[in-house]
Amino acid sequence: MASTPSFYRKTSDPVSSQQFRYSASDFHTLTNRISSSPPFTPDSALEPRPAECINDGRTVTTADKRASSPVPVSPPVRVAQQSRQRMGIRKTSCSSVKEEEGGIAQSFLESVNASVATPTDAVHDAGSPTGRGTCDCCCRCGRSPTWQPGPGRKRRSKSYTALRTGISELSGWDLELPQRQETVEIQEKSYGPGEAPLERLPAEVLDEIISQLAVDVPPAGYGPRNVDLVHCLLTSRTIHVATINTLYNQITLPHSSVFAKFLTHLNEYPGLGTIVRRLDLSHFTSVGLGRSRQSNAEIQNLTSKTMCKLLDLTPAIQEVLLQENLDDDIDRNVLQKLFFGLPKLRAVDFCASASQTFVDAFSFALTRFDEAPSTMLGIRRLGLYDCFTLPSSTFENLLPHLPGLTHLDVYHTRITDQALQAIPNTANLSHLNLGRCTQISGEGIVDFLTGHNAAKKLGYLNLACDIAHYRLLEEADVDRLLPTLPSTLRSLNLNGAQITARHIQHLLPLTKHLEELGLACADLSLADVNTLFRPPQQIYSANSQASNSQHHQQQWQPPTLHYIDLTAIPSITQSSLFNTPAPTNILLTPATLPLEVIELGDKAISSLRECRNTNKRLGWVVKELGRRGWYVRDVAAQGGREGKGKRGWKMGAMWWGMRKVPVAWGEVGGLYGHYMFKK
Repeated sequence: MASTPSFYRKTSDPVSSQQFRYSASDFHTLTNRISSSPPFTPDSALEPRPAECINDGRTVTTADKRASSPVPVSPPVRVAQQSRQRMGIRKTSCSSVKEEEGGIAQSFLESVNASVATPTDAVHDAGSPTGRGTCDCCCRCGRSPTWQPGPGRKRRSKSYTALRTGISELSGWDLELPQRQETVEIQEKSYGPGEAPLERLPAEVLDEIISQLAVDVPPAGYGPRNVDLVHCLLTSRTIHVATINTLYNQITLPHSSVFAKFLTHLNEYPGLGTIVRRLDLSHFTSVGLGRSRQSNAEIQNLTSKTMCKLLDLTPAIQEVLLQENLDDDIDRNVLQKLFFGLPKLRAVDFCASASQTFVDAFSFALTRFDEAPSTMLGIRRLGLYDCFTLPSSTFENLLPHLPGLTHLDVYHTRITDQALQAIPNTANLSHLNLGRCTQISGEGIVDFLTGHNAAKKLGYLNLACDIAHYRLLEEADVDRLLPTLPSTLRSLNLNGAQITARHIQHLLPLTKHLEELGLACADLSLADVNTLFRPPQQIYSANSQASNSQHHQQQWQPPTLHYIDLTAIPSITQSSLFNTPAPTNILLTPATLPLEVIELGDKAISSLRECRNTNKRLGWVVKELGRRGWYVRDVAAQGGREGKGKRGWKMGAMWWGMRKVPVAWGEVGGLYGHYMFKK
């Protein structure tokens, strides 16, 4: 944890604070204002890595590109991932998934325990004057004496990392011919304390500038994070106070040791706890740090007691993001504090928590409503994704006390029709995830969506089911549902619903405002799917006027779909996509733009993966992550304009087809990214 400057320790300052726009006396006034800073991660920058926590494997993930130096890694070895036993249910450790900034959609970075390294037998240390050894391979690793860079290669920094392959180019330099540049004389100006142009900017503008230096997703291990922010702390008193607001506004704690350091720091300086608005533990894990779950619990850095203490020190916190690696530490005291001890709390996520400790604590915490039935909670965004061990009574007792609910993620839980109807009429749901909920009926869902006031302005709706076990929406349910869906809807997942060709006429109006549509396992032909993207063919008689034809063409509005899920549809195969000519099949042509992502099943993706030349000719590429596979349009290769997939309803996510509702705005990463795009 970065050290706090002297003027926070109440030491005397020879310079009067009136000379500065920001001063120590203004601390509470400045740091208690509402900040629009994006997510960030405070950390202990430039601290040495603990000897007991050295990892034997290197993690491939996104690191801070502004770090002063790369973190040394030890020789990689294979690390076995152990699953844990919880209530007779085995849950394996999950990798971290982060969206990759790039031109093609569905590009992700995934952290793994095993790393990719140069074979040891290809490196010779003998006779190497630099001590790095030489390499017999003809590559850009920097160790080959015969490799010469070709023309046109750009020069890259030594800290450049090839994240897609996981191979660090720490020693290679791409050479280019030096160019003579004219010398420009720069006149240095000296400013008095607080008189620099940057320091004289309005507080809101300065906050926005400083927030651009924050790093959302922390790097793996104990590497330094937010190095630029730490340097800003030492620039001047004005910049220091503005940086403090960004650094402590949203906290990300990836490891127990970082948690312990942060808690110690707040105990020493309690005023900093009043700045914290988000506590993000979605990246918390002990995997890859040389410790098991049991040994991590014995360290006693993060326990239910320390978590309660941290919540006591952050009274103004608004968002708490938890997950399955912490479910044994979420006891009744923690839940009592979250539900009833933090009046400003607006979002809480318990992603995949399923331990018996968590279930018992949740049931006990809700007994408070029996004593005071009129108690209402201020939580607006609730995440219970994959909390399948919570009993149905939990939802029936909790949901009636959330009058301001806007986001509800109960994917793969035991929520019932009665619990849905118990949601207050004052709620205004914009995101609702009911995927794989086996305790609700299709008729009950349609009744809720068509008759409840809270479901009138939905933007995200997931009604997916696994037809290998059950079917949620029958044909009659689909007939009732489709005509009543609101025009505010942007993402609709009907995977597993009994959709036939006669439902196309009801789907067509929805495609004019939907950006995502899931039709997996539907009983549709390739021609039916193409109907969603092709204008209806009008038949005119011989004496029809040309003006009538133009009038019908003007009425046609192209679809707004960017993503469509066609998994497990028998008529959608590699052969039908490639061999069915236009105009019968226009799915892969530019006529279907802005469509850029088609999700397909394993069999279709495996066949498409082998057709490299055809994919290149058509301008499409295959993307895969875990159990999911996508056929993605290379918009730049087809002469189109690359667009980013970020939308307001995605809450910071960039790519398409997310299956978990985020309850806080921020970049996708950690365990949340795994459940959004990989599972």
